[in-house]
Amino acid sequence: MTNNEKQNSTQLSLLEEEEIQIIIQHWIRTLNIKLGWIMILTKLVVNYASTIFMLNTFCSSSKLLKIFSKHNGTVYSIDYSTLDDNQLICSGSQDKTVYVWNVDTNQQIQSFNGHSNIVYCVKFSPYHYHYHHRNVICSSSSDKTIRFWDFKDNQQLQIYNNHNDSIGGIEFSSFNGGRYLCSGSYNNLIYLYDVKTSKALHVFNGHENSVWCIDISPLQSNNSNKSNNIGVIGGNGYTICSGSFDKTIRIWDIETTKQLILFKGHDDYVWSVKYGSNKLENIGANTILSGSEDKSVRLWDIRSGKLIQVFNGHTDYVNAVEYSPFEVNNIEVNCYSNVICSGSNDNTIRFWDIRSNKNELYLIKRDEGKGNGIFCLKFIQLKKNRKSNSDSSCGINLCYGSGNGNIFVWG
Repeated sequence: MTNNEKQNSTQLSLLEEEEIQIIIQHWIRTLNIKLGWIMILTKLVVNYASTIFMLNTFCSSSKLLKIFSKHNGTVYSIDYSTLDDNQLICSGSQDKTVYVWNVDTNQQIQSFNGHSNIVYCVKFSPYHYHYHHRNVICSSSSDKTIRFWDFKDNQQLQIYNNHNDSIGGIEFSSFNGGRYLCSGSYNNLIYLYDVKTSKALHVFNGHENSVWCIDISPLQSNNSNKSNNIGVIGGNGYTICSGSFDKTIRIWDIETTKQLILFKGHDDYVWSVKYGSNKLENIGANTILSGSEDKSVRLWDIRSGKLIQVFNGHTDYVNAVEYSPFEVNNIEVNCYSNVICSGSNDNTIRFWDIRSNKNELYLIKRDEGKGNGIFCLKFIQLKKNRKSNSDSSCGINLCYGSGNGNIFVWG
């Protein structure tokens, strides 16, 4: 860490302490809190403040931590999960393979080469782990299939071949223990599968070009990740979001298959869509984040069906967008804002204030050469990243896949 970084970190710590004390004293006066409760309040405020200031810590102390190098083509997709106390990353690539990595040991622990063409998306299956305690990965490919792999027993479990064209994004349901899987295809259709029965339940038809990216709305606060009896599949109130080469983003009712909202605004292919978590405060919840070949990142309001913000700065396609766990203090609106993140073919990752469309808050630029690009992003929290009390890391790591076949962990 440079002298300037150390000075900034010290100033940040002093600022945090000052603001924490101001908050504590304010609530002691306002609520007339007695001595016995002051320590509890202090702990709550400190925990809250540490979350608020994580972006500043990340920016001042982050560095490249790990590189996973096995793929010999673009890494289009990565996913993260903790299974049986092991921290794992899976990846899908242009080289037609699916890899599984142990983050703790930095080792590749499994590989599958059953696909006959590019692997576009990979996901750990919550259904198989939740109901059968099996370690399973699901992958989609331009070979027109979706495949399930048991990476502990090293076997292919199942193949779905309902699509008659390349399959892009896949996503498991946030409800019912991940029992349902949706997929988007180059045949302009979205399929919804029951993983338990391996049957296709619904087909969503409306896009006028390939469906590349897909997401399912987050678990509702009044629900649990267990079965329920509301609706045909227990998904009452849940929706699917899809991004397409027809330049649109569409929201679908997961039970009725009806299109609910049509977002227009992007000038080119939509490469990435994400729902905002219900846990996000401020304007993060009830939003959709998107990235496009038009080089922009956009934020949409689900309730009004309108565009909220456009974030410009990337100089090439935006391949991936994510809601980060970070927040920043937005002086203009006098409150804290969620931070979003985007990865691009311009070989940069940029962080943006969700309430402001001005320049990015922070930029990570990779220098592996032109044309590599950032194709996928995932925020993860590693167990062993705080090795000592002097470790200044914020506890959050950013994992991303690149066009040169490498997977990087930054934190």
